[in-house]
Amino acid sequence: MKVTRVYTGPDNKSHFEDVEISLKDGGKAGLMSELMKATGIVFRETDGSYNFDFHNAPRRQYVVNLEGEVEIEVGDGTKRLLRSGDILLAEDTTGQGHISRAVGGKPRKSLFITLD
Repeated sequence: MKVTRVYTGPDNKSHFEDVEISLKDGGKAGLMSELMKATGIVFRETDGSYNFDFHNAPRRQYVVNLEGEVEIEVGDGTKRLLRSGDILLAEDTTGQGHISRAVGGKPRKSLFITLD
């Protein structure tokens, strides 16, 4: 399963990395990853006009895009579009951070799974 990671590099800027989560045969339950520890869950809904300039993730967290889309821009200007079902691992808790933008003027629903 693919996860898009945003992290702070040695240049103090945010960067993307594609991470593959290993899945094993879970029998009738399907393919499953190893159990990962989490500290909490946050439900979030943003309107279709948000545009968050450079900011850091408040903590290490998975962001699961449930509905709508978001454009993420990192320090070198690279942009990625995350759609419904996409997962972001936000680890840029220091440095320049990243930009988050609404797409198409549509609201977005997401689920944050906090790791720290």
